[in-house]
Amino acid sequence: MNGFDPGPLLPLWQVVHQRLGSGRPVTRVRVSGLSDTARVALADLLGLDRLPAPEATVPLDRLEQAVRDVTGRDLRELVARSVGPIEDRAARRAEHDRRRSELWAWLESHPSLLAQPSLTDWAGHLRRAGLVDGSPDRTRLLLERCLAVLDALPGDGMPLPVLADRVLGDPHALDEGHRVSTWVLRALACQFGLPAPDDAATRRELWERAGVACDALSSTVLLAGLRPASTSIAGRLLRMSAERGEAAVLTLVQVRALVAEPERFVHDLRVVENPSVLALAVDRLGTRCPPMACLAGWPSAAGMLLLRSMSTVGTRIHYHGDFDGDGVRIAAHVLAKVGAVPWRMSARDYLAGLRPGVAGPSVGRVTAAPWDAELAPAMQQAGIAVPEESVTEPLLHDLETL
Repeated sequence: MNGFDPGPLLPLWQVVHQRLGSGRPVTRVRVSGLSDTARVALADLLGLDRLPAPEATVPLDRLEQAVRDVTGRDLRELVARSVGPIEDRAARRAEHDRRRSELWAWLESHPSLLAQPSLTDWAGHLRRAGLVDGSPDRTRLLLERCLAVLDALPGDGMPLPVLADRVLGDPHALDEGHRVSTWVLRALACQFGLPAPDDAATRRELWERAGVACDALSSTVLLAGLRPASTSIAGRLLRMSAERGEAAVLTLVQVRALVAEPERFVHDLRVVENPSVLALAVDRLGTRCPPMACLAGWPSAAGMLLLRSMSTVGTRIHYHGDFDGDGVRIAAHVLAKVGAVPWRMSARDYLAGLRPGVAGPSVGRVTAAPWDAELAPAMQQAGIAVPEESVTEPLLHDLETL
């Protein structure tokens, strides 16, 4: 550089490097700890008639002109050669902020969250917790793995390592303590309206409620009016029960045997949330009871396996449940997972079920109903739950006319 040695002024170049990399306007820099050699070099560079102090403030425009006069080069080039490439940290921060915003917007508009609005609480928790290792890319990768697991649930009683291997390609990916496992469990807690799990027992309960590693005998589904041609014990039991006007209970083991013989033995299936509703239908209609299933609250692995299998072969599934916070979340879950359609689950049906002057139970925490944008606001405004048992007459009327 025309004989100019920038080495003695390295502390100055380091300060300039830091300031120029901020991405903000710079008019002067302050450098401290200048050695005698550096003070002499700075006086020579700027053409000063006296040595500057060990701590000096240098106008950037004067420094830039001096460097150009002495070296014939730009100040940025000199600093980059002496210290290293100059980054625009402000631009980098802005890009990072943009990518972070895009990440959360992607999550909040993901089809899984739109189908099950109860998961928006989960998304909000993750957003407040911040990025993993400060990285939008790493965070998105983990979220994609979580959503893949959630989309695969509820399971059909498969062990947790089998689910992890099937969805994530690693049988240990959902082991306790792994981030994906922790995030999925929190999502399930939001979905089921439960607190975040804080011990092994509650974590196991959440997995089992989602149809993972559950007991294949204790998981059951209540059915009536089905007459499948299946030669399995389950098929014979359903036919005998329907012919006698009775309901039947199938275990997960029996459901697996039934669906192993794929057939469209039902064109339409009416599904209710509460056993008393199915009991009333069987009592009133007897052998004329149309095909029905009862999930008894949050659906079991047996119930979901049956509904998914029937939906796959073309059965149209109609679902009705309680008009309260849990009921809406259960309905959204069933509609999203098995392609069911709502049955008398609109805002109009809810309002018709309210009894003037009668104070009922609270609706609790209500999330949006994807099938009717007016339902959640109506429930929140009234604040009163309408249990399924209190609107049985319209349901029974529908069943009688099928």
